[in-house]
Amino acid sequence: MEKVVAAARSLDYPRRLPEAHRGVIRIEVILVRPDATFFARLSRAFERIAATLDRTIAVHRTFLDEANPAAIAQRILDPDIRRAALILAVPDHPLVGAALRRLEAEKIPTVQIVTQISGTSGAYVGIDNYAAGRMAGLLMSRMQRRPGKVVAICHSQIYRVHRDRVRGFFDYLMEAGGDFEPVAALFGHDEGDRNAGQLVEALTRWPDLTGLYNAGGANAALNDVLRRPRGREIFFVGHELTERSAAALRQGTMDVVLDQAPEAQARRAMDLVLAKLNLHDLPVDNPPIRFVTFTAENV
Repeated sequence: MEKVVAAARSLDYPRRLPEAHRGVIRIEVILVRPDATFFARLSRAFERIAATLDRTIAVHRTFLDEANPAAIAQRILDPDIRRAALILAVPDHPLVGAALRRLEAEKIPTVQIVTQISGTSGAYVGIDNYAAGRMAGLLMSRMQRRPGKVVAICHSQIYRVHRDRVRGFFDYLMEAGGDFEPVAALFGHDEGDRNAGQLVEALTRWPDLTGLYNAGGANAALNDVLRRPRGREIFFVGHELTERSAAALRQGTMDVVLDQAPEAQARRAMDLVLAKLNLHDLPVDNPPIRFVTFTAENV
């Protein structure tokens, strides 16, 4: 029987389950910030993938408050659905890490996407964020002709993804030497007003500011600041290609956008979960997702 099922699965994707597995297999996806463009893209990707799966597989998307790690930890350990596997993109907090390690010890399949939780061993799907930060530093050092100070801005320190990107950015510039001096990592919590305020203060504090790397979200607010008359050009590298960031590239307020392809991350994460649940038999390779570099020339 097992060989027959395996053969059938290899010919039919999404795979059909044998009679012994009747019932709904529920996969939960825990995300944060439904208002953020990136997470909205990620959520839509999971919605589209769910529509292609066999009717015996249900994908539940749950949005939680990133500022409430206790609630996230509680949901990880005590869902209100009978869950077969978990995919999640949440802050790196000790409570969340402890909950996830308990789930891993129970052999519940888990996949982390976008950002990793410290001290956990489950599969991770995402770009190499340290490499993305280094790429931002390389492009800034090669493309910006005016030397000076540079700053990085991100959500805060609660996401490893942002810590890795900023570290890669500063490491590259310090290793390369030359005319660009990293002076600060700023925390705007991916909120437009706070991001804009941080940039305005930086422009005032460092008159010779020449570069900005946004490792997180809320690019639009930063572009609004950079459109104001200021008498000097700031080289701006950010993440995620959206309609607004594409327009900013064409208008010249942004210079480079690094897109981490959330749709590809969702597809890889689902393939890994289905493989862990023995719902298909093909091996799933999991190298880092390739990020795509956009400038005004290729949007």
